[in-house]
Amino acid sequence: MTRREFVAGALAVPAVSMAADAFPIVDTHTHFYDPFRPQGVPWPPKENKLLYRAVLPDEYRRITRPLGVRATIEIEASAWLEDNQWVLDLADQNPVLIGSVGDLEPGKPGFARNLERFHKNPMFLGIRLGILWGRNLFDDISNPQYIQDLTLLAEAGLQVDAVGQGNVAIFPTLVRMTDRIPDLRVVIDHMPFDPPQGEKQRAVYESSLRELGQRPSVYSKVSNVLRRVDGRVPEEVDFYRPSLDYLWETFGQDRLIYGSNWPVSERFAPYPVVLKVVREYFTGKGATASERYFWRNSKVAYRWKEIRDS
Repeated sequence: MTRREFVAGALAVPAVSMAADAFPIVDTHTHFYDPFRPQGVPWPPKENKLLYRAVLPDEYRRITRPLGVRATIEIEASAWLEDNQWVLDLADQNPVLIGSVGDLEPGKPGFARNLERFHKNPMFLGIRLGILWGRNLFDDISNPQYIQDLTLLAEAGLQVDAVGQGNVAIFPTLVRMTDRIPDLRVVIDHMPFDPPQGEKQRAVYESSLRELGQRPSVYSKVSNVLRRVDGRVPEEVDFYRPSLDYLWETFGQDRLIYGSNWPVSERFAPYPVVLKVVREYFTGKGATASERYFWRNSKVAYRWKEIRDS
């Protein structure tokens, strides 16, 4: 699908004004980057015609403001150290951005120094650990320096976003990690996962997720809802209800968080559709649950300071 088709699709979806909800929406998963900077970007590749363009807060705000979205947290889209600062500078200039989850490698030399540097900015909310950028940042869990660095992160009041790129092996690892550092706040990105097909793997996945669901410092970011089936993306909430019910039953109303994964989400549907599906589901859970999902839980998980875009 071309960019023009996506825009046309977005315009075809009726906008929902902020008056439709009695609370603001905070989107905890967006990416911002500009491949036309002098230094370029490590991601996305030029071959990706949908994503290889300047993706900046002005565009995001134009799309989401009519839908009731008042703020967003940027999740790192680069393993380059100085891109942590690039995003923090972007946040300083754009009130819609209320925080950034950056990229630092625990267990590696310089972690404490870099953490101290970026943590001076209150917009720096934590780091992302994952299987991405050709690295598996969960591999070092047996390294004492790795645990020491993550303990330092927790003591600073910062959090971890955990991403597995579809690899469910991260769940038992997160159990071990939070065993070692119970005070570390963890947000599991891009839920719901597709559970593994093998019986043994599925059992490990389900038991690990159940255990994580009982830990008050672990949150689930509902940012991977839409699916493509037989060439189309269903927009009916009932299609996704079983997977959303599973997360609801596992984490409850206090630890589910809204994230769009924009602009990557455009691979499936325009932003209004992404929001519409979860909005219908959580509205059906009642006003308290909806408000917690769309902003209150993220305040606890990320400790962002304030909504600045009035």
